[in-house]
Amino acid sequence: MAATLTAVEKGRQYEQLALDFLIAQGLQLVECNYHSRRGELDLVMYDQAVLVVVEVRYRKNNRYGSAVESITPAKQQRIKITTEQYIQQHDIKKAIRFDVVAIMGSQPPEWIKNAF
Repeated sequence: MAATLTAVEKGRQYEQLALDFLIAQGLQLVECNYHSRRGELDLVMYDQAVLVVVEVRYRKNNRYGSAVESITPAKQQRIKITTEQYIQQHDIKKAIRFDVVAIMGSQPPEWIKNAF
């Protein structure tokens, strides 16, 4: 019998699915799961000359709202603050974009550019 995945393992699985999807779209990985005391960035990538911060969200179903709806204004603010720290730490001077990859059940990933 297969072992049940933990929430963290499931999160990593869906982040990998999103990463594979974005790489197939031509983006280049810079960093996965950047952590700071302010928060976490799921994926940091380049889309040509633009630094893209990607929030990955998975929902088994939409009983409690969609994957996109789960990214509250407070979560968006934490991502922006963490990104500010990231760009200062890495001395990045490029344009920045915030994208979302939403995955609902077994449907293909939905990529939302400039999500917030």
